[in-house]
Order: sequence, then C-alpha cells, then structure tokens
Amino acid sequence: MENIDSVVLNFDASSVQLMNVALAFIMLGIALDLSIDKFKLVFQHPKALITGLFAQLLLLPLLTFILIWVMQPQPSLALGMMLVASCPGGNISNFISSLSRANVALSIAMTTISSLAAVVFTPINFALYGNMYEPTQLILREISLDWFSVVRTIFMIIIMPIIVGLLFKRIYPKLAVKMARKFEVLSMMLFMAIVLVVLFSNLDYFIQCISAVFLLVLLHNGTALFTGYMSGVVAQLDWAERKSLIIETGIQNSGLGLIIIFNFFDGLGGMAIITAWWGIWHMISGFTIANLLRRV
Repeated sequence: MENIDSVVLNFDASSVQLMNVALAFIMLGIALDLSIDKFKLVFQHPKALITGLFAQLLLLPLLTFILIWVMQPQPSLALGMMLVASCPGGNISNFISSLSRANVALSIAMTTISSLAAVVFTPINFALYGNMYEPTQLILREISLDWFSVVRTIFMIIIMPIIVGLLFKRIYPKLAVKMARKFEVLSMMLFMAIVLVVLFSNLDYFIQCISAVFLLVLLHNGTALFTGYMSGVVAQLDWAERKSLIIETGIQNSGLGLIIIFNFFDGLGGMAIITAWWGIWHMISGFTIANLLRRV
C-alpha cells in the first residue's frame, strides 16, 4: 500500500482502445432507448430533474472532497475517488431504476443530461477538487494534464455516440427499439469483461490493497446513495422520484474514469484500482438497492 502511488498497472494500448469502443457502444445503446415523449413529461415538471442533477454534478463531488479530507487516503486513491465523483451517471442505472420501480423516465433523462454535461463538469470538478487537496495537487502537477485532450476524449466517447444514436432512432425508429436492449446488454458485458481483465492482469496489486479500497468505495458509494436520497427528501419529491435520485447519484460512469486514467495517467495504480472496484461494487450495491426499493 505504501507504494500504490507509484504503481503503474499493466494494460496495453489495444485494450485501452477496446475500452473506448465499448463505452461508446454503451452510450449509443442509451441513445437508442431514449423516448422524446418521456422526456417531455420530465421537463414539464423539472424540479426532480434539477434536484437530481444538482446532487450528482455538484453535491457529490463536494461531499467526496469532504470524505477524502476526513479519511486521508493515499493521494492516488483520493484522486481516483475525485474522478469517479466527477463522472456522469452510469448506464446500468436505467436498468436498475426499472427493477426498483422508480421513475425510469427521470433516470434516463438524468443519465443523458449528466453524460452530455460531462464534457464540462467532469474536467472542472476533477481539476477543482484535485487542486484543492495538496497531495493530489502534486500528482496533477507532475502529470501536466492536457485538459483539451480530456474534453475531446469525453466528447468522442460520450457525446458523439449519443448524437449518432438519436439520429439513428429518428431515421429508423422501429429498428432502434429492437436494437436498444440487446445493444445495451452486449456492450455492458463487454465492458465488464474489460474491467475484470484490468483487475486480473494486476491481481497482486489488487490483493494487496483490496481492504483499504473496499472500505473507501463502500463509504464513497454509501455517501453517493445517501446524497441522492436526502436531495429527494429536501426537495419533497415523490417516492418514485426519490428512488431514481438514489440510483442515479449512487451509480457513476466508472468506465469513463478508467478511460481517462489509462489515456492520461498511464494506468496510475491507486486511481485505476479504486475506479475498477467502483465499477464492480456499484453493480452489487445497485442490484441490492433495487431488490430493497422494489418492495416499498
């Protein structure tokens, strides 16, 4: 654990490119599943959407910074937590919202808008909190991150696939509906396979730091879930809307985080391990929450 900040994980360039393609396919699948009519209903009563985006894009990064300040994890682990909190909602959140009997239209709207907003909010939140915390500030200075390249990468693997998916659905609506679910499932399976390859290719490092990483991710994910819940309570949203906020705030696009880490941080060990474990853990916590929420 003492050397985790200097560890660089093994993950070759072709695997990074495959991960880029997998995430692009996931975002394309989300776009194919969008319904303009459902969006209209959400925008007619925007309080839930505004509350959810506020919780996810602004509150969660702030509370993550406070958690880091209290826990004092090693710098690369802290940087990984900041990056995950700066990412948009994860694609699996829509499926979990459906299982939870939450407001699925709200969930899809939050995932889409937070993904589109990621081109602005992910770099800003990450740079802001990364530079406010001295140990992570030193890493960012050493790496001299090219923020324009980060924004371009987010645009290409998040924004462009959504635009392409929306255009495809407009031209071929019936085919898009048939493709959406299969597309999403296959792309998620591909991405999970890549995350597992990241972990098993670096199993020794993972085993050495799993105890610390497990606790950090457990607390971080719990903070995210609670942030969504309390935001819904304060805004006096109905129960279905609160469920959506719990899920959307608690499930982050850790895939985007891994892509940024391997493209711009050369697979920095603490960042990559905590982000990869987030990708696994939020599925475990998500399906557990779904099982509990669908009963109430």
